[in-house]
Amino acid sequence: MVDPLLLIGIAVAAIAILLFTVIFLKWPAYLSLLVVSVLTALAGGIAIQDVVPLMIDGMGGTLGSVALLVGLGAMLGGIIERTGGAEVIAHRAAAVLGEKRLAQALLIASGLVAIPIFFDVAFIILVPIIFAFAKAAGHRAPIAIGMPIAVFMVFIHNTVPPHPGVVGSTTLLGEDLMGLVTVLGIALAIPMGLLVHVTGTRIIGSRTFELDPAVQTKYAGAGAAHLDRTERVAVDAAASSAGGRSASGSAGSLSPEAPTDAGAAGTGAAGTGAPGTGAAGTAVAADGSRPPAGLVVTLILLPIVMIACGTVGTLVFPEGSSAANVLSFIGAPALALLVSTLIAMYLLGIMHGWGKQQISEVMDGALGPAAIVILVTGAGGVFAKVLTETGVGDAVSGLLLSAGVPILLLAFLVALAFKVAQGSGTVATLSAAGIVQGTVLAGDYSSLQVALIILAIGLGSVSLSHINDSGFWIATKFLGLSVADGLRTWTVMTSILGFSAMILVSLVWLVV
Repeated sequence: MVDPLLLIGIAVAAIAILLFTVIFLKWPAYLSLLVVSVLTALAGGIAIQDVVPLMIDGMGGTLGSVALLVGLGAMLGGIIERTGGAEVIAHRAAAVLGEKRLAQALLIASGLVAIPIFFDVAFIILVPIIFAFAKAAGHRAPIAIGMPIAVFMVFIHNTVPPHPGVVGSTTLLGEDLMGLVTVLGIALAIPMGLLVHVTGTRIIGSRTFELDPAVQTKYAGAGAAHLDRTERVAVDAAASSAGGRSASGSAGSLSPEAPTDAGAAGTGAAGTGAPGTGAAGTAVAADGSRPPAGLVVTLILLPIVMIACGTVGTLVFPEGSSAANVLSFIGAPALALLVSTLIAMYLLGIMHGWGKQQISEVMDGALGPAAIVILVTGAGGVFAKVLTETGVGDAVSGLLLSAGVPILLLAFLVALAFKVAQGSGTVATLSAAGIVQGTVLAGDYSSLQVALIILAIGLGSVSLSHINDSGFWIATKFLGLSVADGLRTWTVMTSILGFSAMILVSLVWLVV
């Protein structure tokens, strides 16, 4: 048996090499995770002939759920994005809540959009709408509405499936808990939406920010949203004046120094280049129409409702009963996303006036960038498998637990440390899950407790986000903020949400 102190030393060396290759050598996270996995396996006493089979086992075990959920989620998000679904939800929410509550309306809309669409794409889609709504609300800068939205969306990206980090950690710690984690993540997002609105008002409302001249010019020329106009006019006016993205949907020159992060900001279908692309980067129907907001919301909520039915069914009906089996099948996250994606193809694609070839291009285009995220998540699974098999994860967890650190706080702090050090939410989440995996699986924890541990890891990957996180650059560059102002707003608000949500999760832990 390998000395626990030696295993802890191996863990420290592995983390140091991982951080060095990602931060200083600028290696892709996928490559870095695989190299560190090989070195850790050899140092941890794994026989040389067993290293590669162990890596294959770790990759395969993780990709089963990740590839299904992230792939289907990317396709659903891609078709919603390309048909202008995000814009119509925003304008419908504003019409319901009224012109005096534009910020609240867009925040609610952004929360819905952030569920199926990766953060970077979802936020870029909304940039023209943020400009138009901020102008209509009389704000001096778009940050008043834009920053709370950006922070809320990245919070959802790190805590709600089908996003890659939380899907990967759930696969490692309790694959059958995906539905429960989804329901709990959404439930947690509701109070955090209220909190980010309140903190955003206090942090941003009383300050004057000096915007980047280019963004200031765009905002000065932005048209204000008018609820008495058609959605198409309001959206296109905002898009043409704000110019937050090119027709291909790329962040382009606005964030040239943004580091690559496949986890914290994700990658989506913005660059699919499907025909019929409008000014805001979305494909429009031949007659210029956009899908009804109610339909888009239904397509987003349908898989959530199906998953919730499956989760409730397992609690209400006896295990193995016909009712429990049927509801478990209906509520399987992969099936729920598959059903919603197929319906979206027809209702948003064919009924939108697209041909079969165009629908195929949109859906295939969404899978290309998602493949990068899937591979990084799979590599994280390899690293986690190696940490478990060598005993490195158990040694680190055991040391901290023996020092009196509770498992819930341990999961949060390990993810937080990885997040602060290297920026990627996916790497932070999967590395933390790998370190605590052995302890969690060997412990006598209930399903709810394991789900709370998974959420704690996600919250650690949200907090203290700063300049090594690509989400930081996306939010600050598109809103025209300096690095210092980004730290005062984005970093402070992500930390408030992460730590506040962790307090709520801890309170739930105490009563379960």
